[in-house]
Amino acid sequence: MCEEILPNLFRIKIPLPKSPLKYLNSYVIRDSQKNLIIDTGLNRKECLEAMLNGLQMLGVDLKQSDIFITHLHADHFGLVSKLASDSSDIYFSRPEKELMESWEGFDAMIVYAAKNGFPKSQLQAALAKHPGARYGTDWIPDLKVLGDGDAITVGDYNFTCVETPGHTMGHICLYEPSQKVLVAGDHILIDITPNIQCWSDSQNPLKHYLASLDKVCQLEVNLVLPGHRRLIDDHRARINELKQHHHRRLREVLDILSEQPMHAFQIASQMTWDIEAENWDRFPVAQKWFATGEALSHLRYLEEEGKVIRKIEGELTMFYLSNE
Repeated sequence: MCEEILPNLFRIKIPLPKSPLKYLNSYVIRDSQKNLIIDTGLNRKECLEAMLNGLQMLGVDLKQSDIFITHLHADHFGLVSKLASDSSDIYFSRPEKELMESWEGFDAMIVYAAKNGFPKSQLQAALAKHPGARYGTDWIPDLKVLGDGDAITVGDYNFTCVETPGHTMGHICLYEPSQKVLVAGDHILIDITPNIQCWSDSQNPLKHYLASLDKVCQLEVNLVLPGHRRLIDDHRARINELKQHHHRRLREVLDILSEQPMHAFQIASQMTWDIEAENWDRFPVAQKWFATGEALSHLRYLEEEGKVIRKIEGELTMFYLSNE
């Protein structure tokens, strides 16, 4: 499906088979000199066919197209290797570029998850089937790094890069001030909340995410172009909903820990999730992984706020309410 949203700015819906996200919104800005494709879809046949069909409908030549990637998740960058030409500039943020170039697989994450109570064998099997492993890019292209305040001009559109860490540490949006349009990637979504996971004792992604929401809230925006689902016409209302959601989550974690100390996997099992399953045992393992990562992001935030503390007990990390 291909539709024009603004003059020479189009959305192509790229299917994401067997994913609750349903499809990726790839945005294409058409120009006689150089086109810009924003986000690509997974590196799989269904995605490539949808993208090529959409570009053909628009008369877009890949040899005259650059590619901008909002963040390093396979549903956003996986098709880069199939779309980039020798004349394409491929734009990434520096944290995402460094992560891509240093990536050594999921082993460190699996070890960290096990310390937080996640059954290791279950996670190994689930991550072997993860879209990032199965449908990522075939190669690491030469990437052009963009940062906060950098500009990309395509036709009549003058975009400014807005760094919005949280969903990933290098997530970046594009803001067009004259049109009051924000290309938001997975920073702001409607109907669903962006997944904020933490897999490191040294990071605080939820803190970064909430600060990024406040940053974007200050922009004058009439239309948000998200990476998934419907377009958003009131970004401040949606930002307030997202912030309230996470503050409810933080209170929920504190309430759970008021009963007894637990590890993150146990805490996640008692949190409220919008998923069709009778109980935690019936959750798909991949959803347990997302949930545990979310629980850890909230625990890390509360830890830095001084409201919870961690203790290493044997091979597990346990969380307690702080006495302060």
